[in-house]
Amino acid sequence: MANAFANWFNGQTGCIVIGEIGVNHNGSLDLAKKLIDVAVESGADAVKFQTFSAEKLATRTAEKAAYQKKNDGEAGSQVEMLKRLEFSKPDLEACKEYCKKVGMVFLSTPFDEGSVDLLEEVGVEGYKVSSGDLTNLPLLAHIAAKGKPMIISTGMANMAETEEAVTTIQENGNPPLAILHCVSNYPAAPEEANLRAMDTLAAAFNVPVGWSDHTLGDAIALASIARGAKILEKHYTLDVNMPGPDHKASLEPAEFADLIRKLRNVETALGDGVKRPQPSEFDTANVARKSIVSACNIPAGTVIEDKHLVCKRPGTGLAPRLIPLVVGRTAKVDIAEDNVIGMEHLG
Repeated sequence: MANAFANWFNGQTGCIVIGEIGVNHNGSLDLAKKLIDVAVESGADAVKFQTFSAEKLATRTAEKAAYQKKNDGEAGSQVEMLKRLEFSKPDLEACKEYCKKVGMVFLSTPFDEGSVDLLEEVGVEGYKVSSGDLTNLPLLAHIAAKGKPMIISTGMANMAETEEAVTTIQENGNPPLAILHCVSNYPAAPEEANLRAMDTLAAAFNVPVGWSDHTLGDAIALASIARGAKILEKHYTLDVNMPGPDHKASLEPAEFADLIRKLRNVETALGDGVKRPQPSEFDTANVARKSIVSACNIPAGTVIEDKHLVCKRPGTGLAPRLIPLVVGRTAKVDIAEDNVIGMEHLG
């Protein structure tokens, strides 16, 4: 769905699914293309990369997060880890062109102004801002000035910080904006998901709201759709046992495809909110509902009383709620016992 991202911001109401490749390509262009193929086969709407310069992103002494140390099994510095995961401009251009070839929307998260400008040259279709940069107002202003759709994640943030970020974006170009609720732990615990926070964000900022999911499995992601998420972002990988910081908190290809299939089912099941019988229920109604039935033989000319009537299946005759309209009428014809009564029997 090559135009899914732009079309969605222009008023489509369906949930857009972003496959978070992030750095799960492990610095390999070949692996990145395989992951793009997985997104296409799974039915995702967009893929998202991360664009950064390791030396601009972290100091040489910056330690890795506890989850990063645990997940990749190495205790080195952030810079050492990030250098292995950098993509050059030719790499990004190749990913963008491959996405175009296979009909996939190409998004990325820049971590510095230079990376934003690089992505502009590459032709990114929209920007995602990581939770870590929600309070990086100069970066938000720089991205907003490009005029392309922005999605901001709000992990680790409170409402005041989120409001400051939104105001900065609005004052520096006011591009189309969506906000993702998020818990910045990898994996995140279900009891910390707090999906009702999406309601709070939607009410406060009047923009589309979604869920950046870092929980294991698909239960919380599916719950977010039922809760009204308009964007779902989910990490996926070819193999959770691959080296790297995010693989273990990601879905494998079959799981990712299954999530999207279930998500679309949930989305369809939400319906339009109008309470009405469905066409498939009409036959069941004839079988399961009841009609007014003669409790005994009723000779023609009899003034019908309550004692002459019972309610039984099937539901093909007069509904039980019409008993007050039947009582007091005269039988036009002989009505045999245990017969469904219709208006043709009544005077």
